[in-house]
Amino acid sequence: MGNIWSKDIGPGGKWSGVIGKGKLIRLTAQEAGANVSIQLYHAKDLTERYNMPDTLKAQHTAHLTRGNVLMSDNGRAMVSIVEDSLGWHDPLSGYTSRAATDAKYGTTNYQELRNDWLRSGQENFAVELVRNGLSMRDMMPVVNLFSKVVVDDNGDMRLSLDHCPAGATVTLRTELDTLVVLSNTPNPLDPRESYPSVPVKIEVEDATPVNEDDFCLNYRPENRRAFENTWEYHTLLGS
Repeated sequence: MGNIWSKDIGPGGKWSGVIGKGKLIRLTAQEAGANVSIQLYHAKDLTERYNMPDTLKAQHTAHLTRGNVLMSDNGRAMVSIVEDSLGWHDPLSGYTSRAATDAKYGTTNYQELRNDWLRSGQENFAVELVRNGLSMRDMMPVVNLFSKVVVDDNGDMRLSLDHCPAGATVTLRTELDTLVVLSNTPNPLDPRESYPSVPVKIEVEDATPVNEDDFCLNYRPENRRAFENTWEYHTLLGS
């Protein structure tokens, strides 16, 4: 199936939009060392959104890859990871703040540097949430696509700098009509002294319907229950 939409998100960039159920969202790192923070909301009921604790607990994992399902706080399958060239994406580290960005990379602002100022994930998400009728009170945990965070022998969380090569891809499938909010800003645990965000391409195309052999559906028993909750919702809605 061919692309129905695509967009390049530059360093420090952001984007939000509603993507209907049954679509594939492919993200591709244009250079090495990418990190894209993503938030997910049910487009038809913005009070329902991605639930990080239930997603990780139900699937017995502290990282995300092919087969994993991002579940909502209503126990529904929102988005599935159907293809992944990396094998590890970070659901724990959160997003950058204005204060942390200034402290690590130096103070910048739009008034002086215009579009060359160094954006934070917190500000990017705040802008896009307001555009979609939400506010700072709706901020939520993110998934940091393309990033691998491990725990060392001292119990400290560390980013693996060589994890994401140029051309790395991850493909998500929407199981609900989903408001997707993206921020192409550094992982908060990135130790590099220069602002490391790189361009990322996002492409959307139609997905084939989920069948009984679907990898994500059968990845864990909890995944099937989440899909059943989503199917029940669509059946009762008449969609």
